[in-house]
Amino acid sequence: MEASLSHVRSKFPLQFGLSACKLCTNSTSAPLHTCERGLSLISTLWLVTILSVLATQFLYSIRLEQRAQANFADRTKFHYAAKAGFERAVVMLRGDETPYDSIGENWAEGLEEQIGASIKATNALTYRVTITDEGAKVNINTAGVNMIQGLLGLMGYQDAQMTEQPLAEAIEQGRPYRTVRDLARVQGMTPNLLYGQRVASNPNATEAASIGIGTDQTGTQQNVPGLVDLVTVYSIDKNTDASGNARVSINSAEAQQLTQIQTNNNQSVFSQGEAEALIQKREFGSIGDLIDVPAVTEQVFNNIRDQISVDSDEKEDNSVNINTADAAQLQTLDGIDEGIAERIIDHRNSQGNFQNVDQIQEVKLITEEEFSSIVDRITTTDDPTISGFININTAPQEILQLLPGMDTDKAQAIINRRESEPEDSQKAEALAEAGVEGNPFENVSQLLDVDGIDMDTFRQIAELVTYRSHGFLVEVDGVDNLGKTLASCVGVLDRTGEQIVTKYWRQN
Repeated sequence: MEASLSHVRSKFPLQFGLSACKLCTNSTSAPLHTCERGLSLISTLWLVTILSVLATQFLYSIRLEQRAQANFADRTKFHYAAKAGFERAVVMLRGDETPYDSIGENWAEGLEEQIGASIKATNALTYRVTITDEGAKVNINTAGVNMIQGLLGLMGYQDAQMTEQPLAEAIEQGRPYRTVRDLARVQGMTPNLLYGQRVASNPNATEAASIGIGTDQTGTQQNVPGLVDLVTVYSIDKNTDASGNARVSINSAEAQQLTQIQTNNNQSVFSQGEAEALIQKREFGSIGDLIDVPAVTEQVFNNIRDQISVDSDEKEDNSVNINTADAAQLQTLDGIDEGIAERIIDHRNSQGNFQNVDQIQEVKLITEEEFSSIVDRITTTDDPTISGFININTAPQEILQLLPGMDTDKAQAIINRRESEPEDSQKAEALAEAGVEGNPFENVSQLLDVDGIDMDTFRQIAELVTYRSHGFLVEVDGVDNLGKTLASCVGVLDRTGEQIVTKYWRQN
């Protein structure tokens, strides 16, 4: 029977789970347990193989987890390195005590530092900080329609159809915006307008450069800026003069406050009568409107009209000849004090005799020279801070030329002035000692020293610009020793208060 079983196994090996082996097929005397030992060996080898695969997979999983933990640890370390860089920027801006903010100052250069001098170079934690003045951009929450249209024009935008609502008006009606990216919800806004675009070729490199489009040496356009590059919602400034004193609102100040306004030479500008004349004409939309205010108000003129004349031969009783009267005679008229009397005399000396009594209303309350001298001390609002001022010390040409009354040449003249060397040797020495490059504006009135900026232009932009800023964008990267950014953070700082406040924060 054993021989028969062996014969069957040799003939049908697979059915018995065996491979045909010489021991089983050629020897009828071989014991059955010899093949069973072969099966056990094969099973053991398979088991070892499976366990080896499982062990390899397990070790691989452990290694992946270790790498993930190491990467997480590295990202965590560089995240805190980035935050350290952000705090470093806060300290830098807190220590900036200059009465102006210029791209020639240290903060504008940014910085790159390592954490811990004792750390090995291969494990160094480095952060790179970039600080941008938000006053160098257009505040989309305060800009007028004309300026918004100018911004869109920089990107080559034109309204598709005149029957549709212009995009600039849609942007104005959609505010206030919490962030610049909120502009995406404005009807008619496109990704290219908001975020910019790359352009394949540039047939006119000069024109492209004039609107801020980057070009390479062959004249190929690199990119067209988007609104996110040119606008902000965070530009802010204190409503104080260069000395830190609160400005006087010509829309709300009482006569006594107005009489205390002084020029750079510590001379009072307004007498009591002049202050009262200003109060009767206020509701000013801009401080530049102050130049047009008459010294003799309509009410005062109506009261004295029958008491004045322009005929030098006229000798009627109780009549004052405004072409020959001195200050004392003019002060006998109701509503005319010493200040207004002096302005009447100055006007006739510079412009000639009055042809009729109505022309006395052409006498202005303030001269252009006086206006430029007090422009930094007056305002039209009582708010402690003002949003939307453009910093003439940091704004690029394409932004400056959008201001009313400005053009490309005037904008470039402002840049040339702030980048030039000061003519005053003492000022140059002081700037060098403070580590400031160029010749930053320290007062808005200094714009009148710039070629092409006349009084007409100055009065239009006087309340739209500043020479300092209190809102800054801080961008920080945590960088490894190969220069790869492993973590980053972005924040906006507001330093109008006693403490610097973070108005916006994002980390990656």
